[in-house]
This record gives sequence, structure tokens and C-alpha cells, in this order.
Amino acid sequence: MSVKSSVSISKQQDAFARKLVEEGRYSSLSAVIQRGLELLREETELKDAELAALKALLDRRAGGKFVTMEESHKRVEAMIKAKRKAYGL
Repeated sequence: MSVKSSVSISKQQDAFARKLVEEGRYSSLSAVIQRGLELLREETELKDAELAALKALLDRRAGGKFVTMEESHKRVEAMIKAKRKAYGL
């Protein structure tokens, strides 16, 4: 189901959208706007999901054991060494 809505766009946006229709990439100006909104929705949902995952990771890390910078460097170096060995480097 579609809903009619009135929107204002800049002259540059209008020219770009009309060019896409003229080139046959979209069937109408409405289709261009709908696709743009769909892309924005997808981008927003992805960013929200990434932010939620980051917050969950930070919460999990905040509740974990504290590791000093020195110990962290040792662990990273050990992981790198193990990966190099696994790849025969």
C-alpha cells in the first residue's frame, strides 16, 4: 500500500532524480525517492545494530578481568606469533 506525501527537494536533487528516470534506471521520480528512503532505512538499521553490538561488547568487557596495557601487548604478540606459525611464516 502506498501513501501520497509531498516532499521538497533541491534543484540538484531534482535534476539527479530526473536523470536517473531518463536513463531508465528508475520508472519514476517516486521510485527514485522510494529507493533513497529504503537505502536510508537499511543504513540506519545497520548502524543501530552495530551500535548495539558495540555496546554489548563494551558491557561484556567492562564486567571482565582488567588487563594491563603490557599484558595486552603480550597477548597480541602471542596471537600474531601463533598465526604466523600456523601459516608457516
